[in-house]
Amino acid sequence: MARVSESETPDPDAPAGGAETDALLFGDWETDEIEYRDPSTKRYITVTAVAHTMGRHASKQFQKSEISVVERLINRLMQTDENTGHKQKTTRIVRDALELVHERTEENPVQVLVRAVENAAPREETVRLKYGGISVPQAVDVAPQRRIDQALMFLAQGCQAGSYKSPNSAAAALADVLVGAAEYDVQSYAINQKEEKERVAAAAR
Repeated sequence: MARVSESETPDPDAPAGGAETDALLFGDWETDEIEYRDPSTKRYITVTAVAHTMGRHASKQFQKSEISVVERLINRLMQTDENTGHKQKTTRIVRDALELVHERTEENPVQVLVRAVENAAPREETVRLKYGGISVPQAVDVAPQRRIDQALMFLAQGCQAGSYKSPNSAAAALADVLVGAAEYDVQSYAINQKEEKERVAAAAR
């Protein structure tokens, strides 16, 4: 912590030190004025300036929705052979990807991420029901919390598919997936997977 000299004594009426920077994700991006288009998933998409809670909610059931969606994306990206256990490495990938998203869209990349998650979240999926010895697919609605889990999985898989044996970096691949999902581009991996899951569910109605 920097030392404060007598001539730099803070004003007692001013807000607490660091309050402005604490509200910025990675020190750059606002997280206070995020717009939500899908009311069903709004309560499950938490956006905070904290990108690493150090497992604070790990032992609490259903508390993952209290974690920032940015950290949840980081944790999902860690579920690969290359990134397993490398939280700082994966955090840098997400930070660089958000910077690339900002350069391409000139928008707050956190807002783009929230829009991508909303667009990539499937509304229907199929389950297997057994009647006697026959397995029959049945379409069911997806719970809001599971919709967010599925969307983050699609985004992470799209990042891996776009950077595996490719000259593109993981950050560039993630930025491509986020921008494509935010714009609802059916050629984007995440949107393509969502459409496929909903198509199979529609056929099983």
